[in-house]
Amino acid sequence: MSAIEIAPWLAGSQWPTAPIRLVARLGSGHTPSRSKPEYWQDCTIPWITLADVWQLRGNQVDFIVETKEQISKLGEKNSAAVRHPAGTVILSRTASVGFSAIMGREMATSQDFVTWTCGPRLAPRFLLHALRAMAPDLKRIAAGSTHKTIYMPDVEKLRVPLPSLEEQRHIVEFLDAETTRLDDLARACSDQLDALVERSFATVSEILIPGTLTQPLGKYPYPWLPAMPKDTQLTRLGYVCRLQNGVTVDEGRARTDSDVTRPYLRVANVQAGHLALDSITEITVPKHVAKRSTLRTGDVLMTEGGDLDKLGRGTVWRGELANCLHQNHVFALRPELDKLDPDYLALMTQTVHGRCYFESTGTKTTNLASTNSGKILSFPVPLPNLQKQQELVRQVQKQQESVREAYQVLTLQSALLAERRQALITAAVTGQLDVTTARGVEAP
Repeated sequence: MSAIEIAPWLAGSQWPTAPIRLVARLGSGHTPSRSKPEYWQDCTIPWITLADVWQLRGNQVDFIVETKEQISKLGEKNSAAVRHPAGTVILSRTASVGFSAIMGREMATSQDFVTWTCGPRLAPRFLLHALRAMAPDLKRIAAGSTHKTIYMPDVEKLRVPLPSLEEQRHIVEFLDAETTRLDDLARACSDQLDALVERSFATVSEILIPGTLTQPLGKYPYPWLPAMPKDTQLTRLGYVCRLQNGVTVDEGRARTDSDVTRPYLRVANVQAGHLALDSITEITVPKHVAKRSTLRTGDVLMTEGGDLDKLGRGTVWRGELANCLHQNHVFALRPELDKLDPDYLALMTQTVHGRCYFESTGTKTTNLASTNSGKILSFPVPLPNLQKQQELVRQVQKQQESVREAYQVLTLQSALLAERRQALITAAVTGQLDVTTARGVEAP
């Protein structure tokens, strides 16, 4: 792969460019043998691994000083692990490709990183910004089917613009100031998005169950519920709704001539409040199995397991795919349409009442939670008459429409800020933007 193929972002550089390895010492890291327990005792040397990439996402952390793991001096001695000096620039090249930072102190890395210890012609913070400018190209050249990797021959071809050290200093000062300003705006956008989600959650609760957020707590067994209006009673979901189980995958089953192939909805396709249908698989099952596990328009879908805060959240199936089946870990709830509106049920699972019920009855493990058909069918639903349910749904949908519009605007703003940040870094490090006359840096 030629240099221009590996770095098209440098095509407009106003500065001369050079391979990074000629102006900075190229290095990498290693993992001491896990089969030698003695290598993993008395570990005191900070050791950067992919477990630390979370610190680097968003490109808002410039210096890394703490690591999840450490290695021992014995492990270092008996492996290819190397301690690099403070100020060394790192780049993740495997799996999570293209994240960069500067070592805040002497550290080692795993083989998933490459390092550059800068020579006298290259400032570490300038190199850091240059690596962030080339991040889109780094992701493009990463190869591999399971884990994307930038291989060392391509790493050796990476080039960097090379203005004078004084110019590098001005560029760094400018970018530090401007990216901080853009990051502050991005955080404000993120905070507003979080506030919108909370507002939507509160609105659904207050419309469907007035007093949820303002009235005193109720009594056992549902202390989070306020007193119900006279025209509303708590009704066990199983009295007004049937639960349909899905298909259990049986890889060893012999196929027959009567089998049918159908689209197949998995847990990953059922999200909180919406469906993710960009990746749908198919399954081949006997015709009678397909018949009893086919989704119908108006079914309310719930997943058996997942994150605790998303457990039991319902999503209405609107016939998006014809003859679609569902996995056994996805429950299809089929309301009696003269007694329970599907949209009302789906929204009810998103209220404070729904969240408290499913979180308190869910079976919790270290990272996940689960429920079962019995707990779902025992969900106590405040049940006004059908006309009232549909009116409440319309009120919620009207409120959510304005929330969606605001959410789309903020999401677009966030994307534009990220795009602006990337373009600004690229223009500054390549000299296409004169930072001495731009905002943030005084002319020398």
